[in-house]
Amino acid sequence: MPKVLISDQMDPQAAQIFRDRGVEVDVITGKTPDELKAMIGEYDGLAIRSSTKVTKEILDAATNLKVIGRAGIGVDNVDIPYASSKGVVVMNTPFGNSITTAEHAIALMFALARQIPEANAQTQAGKWPKNDFMGVEVTGKTLGLIGAGNIGSIVAARALGLKMKVVAFDPFLTPERAIEMGVEKADLDTLLARADFITLHTPLTDQTRNILSKENLAKTKKGVRIINCARGGLIDEAALKEALDNGHVAGAALDVFQTEPAKESPLFGTPNFISTPHLGASTNEAQVNVALQVAEQLSDYLLTGGVTNALNMPSLSAEEAPKLKPYMALAEKLGSLVGQLAADDLDNIAIEVEGAAAELNIKPITGAVLSGFMRRYSDTVNMVNAPYLAKERGLDVREVRHDREGNYHTLVRVSVNTSQGARSVAGTLFGNSGPRLVEMFGIGVEAELEGNMLYIVNEDTPGFIGRVGTTLGEAGINIGTFNLGRRNAGGEAVLLLSVDSAIPQAVLDAVTKLPGVKRVKALKF
Repeated sequence: MPKVLISDQMDPQAAQIFRDRGVEVDVITGKTPDELKAMIGEYDGLAIRSSTKVTKEILDAATNLKVIGRAGIGVDNVDIPYASSKGVVVMNTPFGNSITTAEHAIALMFALARQIPEANAQTQAGKWPKNDFMGVEVTGKTLGLIGAGNIGSIVAARALGLKMKVVAFDPFLTPERAIEMGVEKADLDTLLARADFITLHTPLTDQTRNILSKENLAKTKKGVRIINCARGGLIDEAALKEALDNGHVAGAALDVFQTEPAKESPLFGTPNFISTPHLGASTNEAQVNVALQVAEQLSDYLLTGGVTNALNMPSLSAEEAPKLKPYMALAEKLGSLVGQLAADDLDNIAIEVEGAAAELNIKPITGAVLSGFMRRYSDTVNMVNAPYLAKERGLDVREVRHDREGNYHTLVRVSVNTSQGARSVAGTLFGNSGPRLVEMFGIGVEAELEGNMLYIVNEDTPGFIGRVGTTLGEAGINIGTFNLGRRNAGGEAVLLLSVDSAIPQAVLDAVTKLPGVKRVKALKF
């Protein structure tokens, strides 16, 4: 009989689910890391919330551990890469607290609109400040939604019910999905200029960090009110403080901070600022939901091998895994390449297979493509939840098998439609195991997609390669490989090279200024 430890406070129904399913369970909370390390070796599963820190040391001691389940979304307290290296599956419950978080955002919006916290404090201090607080109605106002995924779509529905107009910015929001949600799709600058209220519902990634920067806050409508119940780091807190002080931003409410617990912040004490201690998921209903879900998921995995909401494991049968593993590595790299290079206004993606690849189960290949493709936009995406996230955002995913014989014994192609037109990349396996790019946007380019790389589109002219090499060399950046391709002599050419370190922005700018350069992009695999 498998055995599970619940190491954080959790709804008692979770333990009962384990027992009802035939899983032995112990509920032992509040242990120190050393105490947890001493006992973890006897358990097959570990159910946690945010208090337990699953570190390398804990995982080394967990000699029988097969799965970790986080009751909630965030898994910052789990060393996922090391868990993966130890063969431990990590799961979360990303949708159990969606309604609760959305409702908290709406609650903070009302609190800002009517200055409720400050009015309450002064009233209870005996001041009766009836003439000091002039609020605004939300009816007829425009809500700017940054992120239109699961939680964002719930906020949009609530706002529409309040007779608000909703403008949404999300790279994956298609026009069809926007119509279905009843919102207007817009670019970020348009949203900032029009919104009376702005709520954020996006993960923290390199692309979204400080999405409300000092520059973007300056683009907002004067008198805007801002709510963040998503992730700390999406807003430049010092810039927000300045905007509140000078009156450009009429109010702000944060449930999350760049550093948590937020013992201090430049925003604390600022008039028209409201803060809560990361309460987005803090309702009885949400805590029950995530506890029940984590118990069901861990039980399924331990008893039947079923995988739900895993962050580091694809859905594969034992028979399929050996054949599909190299294809999935290739597919993930191709998806990542398209995701890093394609324009953001995307409405569909096609995964095509031919040759030997056409004889395999295409679903894991599709999942791997989507996992790589969407990683730039989500901090919890994987081969299990990537297809769901794509569907949620209205992304049309097509799978195509070709019986035709091509130039390669096996081929995987990934295509997207962007505002600049159709774009596709293709790759094959060398020796049935080595992933290799063979085509980019209609140009033959053979390369291994590994580590830090530099992508350049340029005019095919003599001496260009030398100028690129000199520019990188003067910056102390060592080149690993050059991979070249062109449409025709003297026409458009593609240069894809690997380098031994990340390329600073100043060097990218210098390469961009070289004669004949059309586009430059740093890539990471």
